Amino acid sequence: MKERILTGWTLTRVLYLVMGTYIVVQSVLEQQWIGILLGGYFASMGLFAFGCAAGNCGVGRYSEGHKNQDTGNFEEVVFEEVKAK
Repeated sequence: MKERILTGWTLTRVLYLVMGTYIVVQSVLEQQWIGILLGGYFASMGLFAFGCAAGNCGVGRYSEGHKNQDTGNFEEVVFEEVKAK
């Protein structure tokens, strides 16, 4: 757990932690107690690197190992014009 907190920091994790902490502080000051849960969730995502803060919500990157099997086998598409009378 210590390694997970101390390593792998990205801009996304920092933003989640900062914004979550901000939401918690503002919720306490405004006595909006449900906001503490919301801010705590976002702050914990940044601190413990789970959810979107860990990069699990993004689209995977292209790599050479996942090439399209149909590379180079393109088929000519022919269109027929249809006119209204």
